[in-house]
Amino acid sequence: MNIELPLLVFVVATALATTVLRDVLASIIAFATYSLGVAVVWVVLQAPDVGLTEAAVGAGVTTVLFLLTIAKTVRPGDEAVFERLNVPAFGAAVVLVGALLTTVHALPTIGDPSNIAVTSEVTRYYIDHAYHEAGVKNVVTAVLASYRGFDTLGEAVVVYSAGVGLLVVLRREVFA
Repeated sequence: MNIELPLLVFVVATALATTVLRDVLASIIAFATYSLGVAVVWVVLQAPDVGLTEAAVGAGVTTVLFLLTIAKTVRPGDEAVFERLNVPAFGAAVVLVGALLTTVHALPTIGDPSNIAVTSEVTRYYIDHAYHEAGVKNVVTAVLASYRGFDTLGEAVVVYSAGVGLLVVLRREVFA
């Protein structure tokens, strides 16, 4: 079964749920679910490093910080679960999504051997020289650790900083 369409529907549904839910806790849970869906999208698109960062920062750290924020605020009383629909904003969103969907047909199929990312001379260079130049047995590791080393270091710093920030906030909460 093709996973892309159900995954796209899931991500769009959780994004919509995040925006229309009136209950803050439910909206945070929908946002965390959305972020996990986007992390899976990155893995399906064969970018596990970006997926891991999205899962750690988007679904993990951000969700905990949002939950801590609402724990410190007052929750409203019994109100409607969903916000009333803002018709002009909804119309603008539909037009934007429609415009973006017109470009989907131009995207290459995942794994297509004629894809420019596969046939480019940069990709060919990595495949031909990564083992010898980087001295590792996996071309993905060579690209992440050697050719894109600074980018990978930046991603690691973001994840580490988010984790340290979360620990600082949690420590304050535990000892407050």
